[in-house]
Amino acid sequence: MSTVHASKHPLVAHKLSRLRNKNTEPKKFRELVREIAGLLAYEATADLQTIPVQVETPLTKMTAQELKEKIGLVPILRAGLGMVEGIWELMPSAEVWHIGLYRDEHTLQARGILQQTPC
Repeated sequence: MSTVHASKHPLVAHKLSRLRNKNTEPKKFRELVREIAGLLAYEATADLQTIPVQVETPLTKMTAQELKEKIGLVPILRAGLGMVEGIWELMPSAEVWHIGLYRDEHTLQARGILQQTPC
């Protein structure tokens, strides 16, 4: 798959080793999931587009950069829920979006909906 990027970062490898250890306590497991999510989000967002904005620093005005588009996080149950916190630490303005499925009572086909949850 050409669109899959497997992280080779040593911190990710180290934390994955601890995560996979059967002796890792549940609290530590959740912490590791959060930490790995932050590291992966850092890698995955390297090509986000930005736009120039004017800001006033304590010394002068300057042109800085802001993200061009709104970020939506769509966690896939179950590990995805634990990863949201780690990504929010890097992008606190990101929204969490949920995909829900229901069965159409007439066709019996699964239908999907996307919900944006303000957080």
